Parts: sequence; C-alpha cells; structure tokens
Amino acid sequence: MHVFGLTGGIASGKSTVSRMLRELGARVLDADVLAREAVEPGTPGLKGIQERFPGVVGPDGRLDRVKLGAHIFADPAERAALNAIVHPEVRALFLQKLQALEAEGVTHVVYDVPLLIETGLHQAMEGVAVVWVPREAQKARLMARDGLDAAQAEARLQAQMALDDKRAHATWVIDNSGTPEATRPQVEAVWRAMLARG
Repeated sequence: MHVFGLTGGIASGKSTVSRMLRELGARVLDADVLAREAVEPGTPGLKGIQERFPGVVGPDGRLDRVKLGAHIFADPAERAALNAIVHPEVRALFLQKLQALEAEGVTHVVYDVPLLIETGLHQAMEGVAVVWVPREAQKARLMARDGLDAAQAEARLQAQMALDDKRAHATWVIDNSGTPEATRPQVEAVWRAMLARG
C-alpha cells in the first residue's frame, strides 16, 4: 500500500484540494475526522481528556470543544497534554482504516493531516503534497472566512508553521492562490504522480 500525505495551513484551501482528490477517485483519510472519532462518547480518548481536563464533557456525555479550546488555546503545555492523549488514538484509528482499505484492494491512500510536518508524520509518507498560498492571501481568506480582524487572523497564523516552511518538505506543491479552475489541473497532476508510484 502506498500512503501519501496532504497538508496545508488554515485557510489555504486544503479541504478543497482534498475534495478534488476524492472526485478523482482517491481514497482520502482525514485526520480531523479521525480525531473527532477518537473522542466520541465511550472512547478511551474521551476518558483520557475527561481525567486530564475536568469539566470539558457536557451533560450529554460529549466533548465540549469550546471549553476544551479555552483550556488549551493559549497554553502550549496544555495543548501538548491534549495531543499526548489524542494522537495515539488517532494513529490507532488510522492503522485500522488503512488495514480495511488494504483488505478492499485499495493500493493508494492520501492522508489529510493539518499537522503532518509538525508531528514528523511526513517522514513516514511516500510523498507529501503541500497546499500553498501566499501569506497575505491566507490572512485575507482567514479574515473573510471566520470574520476575524487583522490582529486575530495574525495570531492564528503565528500559532501555525508557515506555509513557506512546510513547502520545504513538499514532494509536490499545489499553488492554491488562484481560482479552483487553476488549482484542479495541479491536483490532477499530483494524483497521477502518486498513482505512478507503484
């Protein structure tokens, strides 16, 4: 099985590229979806969070993301504690899903991970596609999408690895600064290149 990484940054258009890959027939595993599954009621992930961050599980037994976010947003140590609980659970789910796809006869999988490079996961991939936009375009899109002012958008961007730094680790760079029509041929070329490996 050939596993490739897809990453980008906030408001870079990674979700758009992920959707285009699916439309081309790629099987895409989304780390954000797995992370939500890892903290569903009754999971070891949610139990671990509840023990470490009391008061973040609502009366319905589900994770209150707003309360959890308030704990971890400004505190790197708390964020690291959360990651130490969630990441192993996400990895286990990823391996389960990979085995299921392999049993189906799927040979090429794309793993869509926002923090692919920051966590060092890119080193385990056969190739990495980075969705890139210039920083000013990223900031403008973020402000428009989330209704943020310039300072708020800047704070969110500062909290992430810069796309220019991620680009240094890319096998393929998808420039998403133009229209979807300009992005699509690049995505098609990347998918063809992935399929050509094995």
